[in-house]
Amino acid sequence: MNNPSYLLLMAVIQDQDLEPATKALQETGASLTYLASAGGFLGRRNATLLIGLPVDKKDEALKALHEACRQRIEYMTLPLEGSAMPMPAPVPVTVGGATVFAIPVERFEQI
Repeated sequence: MNNPSYLLLMAVIQDQDLEPATKALQETGASLTYLASAGGFLGRRNATLLIGLPVDKKDEALKALHEACRQRIEYMTLPLEGSAMPMPAPVPVTVGGATVFAIPVERFEQI
């Protein structure tokens, strides 16, 4: 297999970062498709972006995602164990950013 000249980036981001991320990626010239998804841990709405681009644009696209997708602190409520009254205790959880997978593309066609 020779070196691929294209990549497929799969980026899982928070739903609220979708608009700034797609704008930033479109400015790099990347082609993208958005899929609605949900996180398994918090069950929150996410967006999965399928981003097709030449290999030499990878760093530019990753920089755009890094600038558009922010980490945030959110609070989950967990019941206090051993308490006579089940009072929820807020626990801080860091969410956000982007999880990105880079997949080499051996061949693609636009039909």
